[in-house]
Amino acid sequence: MEVDSATVRRIAHLARIKITKAEEKSLENELSGIFEWVKQLDEVDVTDVEPMTSAVQMTLRLRPDKVTDGEKADEVTANAPLKEDGFFVVPKVVE
Repeated sequence: MEVDSATVRRIAHLARIKITKAEEKSLENELSGIFEWVKQLDEVDVTDVEPMTSAVQMTLRLRPDKVTDGEKADEVTANAPLKEDGFFVVPKVVE
């Protein structure tokens, strides 16, 4: 895919990047090269390749899906300036 200067300016605008005219010509060549390389990926035959989520085959460890309070109220409120019964005490902001 050949990238023209209008496309480079539009990409730079979307990316919020300020470019000069000299940089614009350089970016045209770079982006065209990148798109040509990506186009080569279409030639790869992947019909017998299973989709994968990781480079290493593994199964995820699962934990039971149960609701708890975490049993760490004292640890969570340890650095709180004011606390009461495992809860943070904050000043009243709405009357």
